Amino acid sequence: MFDYHTHTNFSDDSTASPESMIERAIELKIKEYAITDHFDPDYPSEQYPFLLDFVNYHKMLIDIKKKYSEKIKIIKGIEMGIQPGKTMDKCNFEVDSFHYDFVIGSFHACSGMEIDSPEFYESESPLKTYLIFYENMYECLKSYKNYDVLGHFSIIDRYAPKIPDFKEYAELVSEILKMIISDGKGIELNTSSFRYNMMPTTLPRKEILEMYRDYGGRVLTMGSDAHKPEHISYGFKEMRNYLTSLGFDSITTFENRKPSQNKQIGRAHV
Repeated sequence: MFDYHTHTNFSDDSTASPESMIERAIELKIKEYAITDHFDPDYPSEQYPFLLDFVNYHKMLIDIKKKYSEKIKIIKGIEMGIQPGKTMDKCNFEVDSFHYDFVIGSFHACSGMEIDSPEFYESESPLKTYLIFYENMYECLKSYKNYDVLGHFSIIDRYAPKIPDFKEYAELVSEILKMIISDGKGIELNTSSFRYNMMPTTLPRKEILEMYRDYGGRVLTMGSDAHKPEHISYGFKEMRNYLTSLGFDSITTFENRKPSQNKQIGRAHV
């Protein structure tokens, strides 16, 4: 198994030490394990600014990769919070300042608001809010290319009080997916949908995965988005079966920012 989205206490919303996370991953026989702590410059929250102590973070990644080299393959990663304007310059600078194996690009804020805040959904209709979110994503990704996969594509589904009909914003999602594929990037299947009681809605939702498949999208990682040891690889067996049922036959891994296809989905025995 490969878990390509996890956090440690270098992220503001986790208290788990890197060692506790990796020890659990070893117990679970994870083959490759990506540490992808948050950097969300200009994030609109005083409680969780999601800045990163880069000097010590880089040191931790190097040291921990060496420490566990005979037990598990550690992927040196980061999750960048993308927003318009100078935020993208800050992301570019930090991505280029270290030799990462893997970079997730994510959207946690929009229009100067956290997308998990009720305020983001109060001023517009559900459809208009979705259009604002995906238009922001589209405009940002036209300029920002310094990432490998887009994290939890339809994360807005996790927080929206009401989800509009996918057909009403499918054209915009289609354009984003075409751009991702054209740029040589990918998407992830984020299994946190199990923990957030979103099922049967997945991250990304089924319609997006099917569209990505139909457009020839091949770069696809799987990540638990774990912030504590007990959430590592959460829901992986179910999601492997799910991906197989949708026609995906491989999972992507990364090293030195270069993707490789691994024929290790198969149908898991639950």
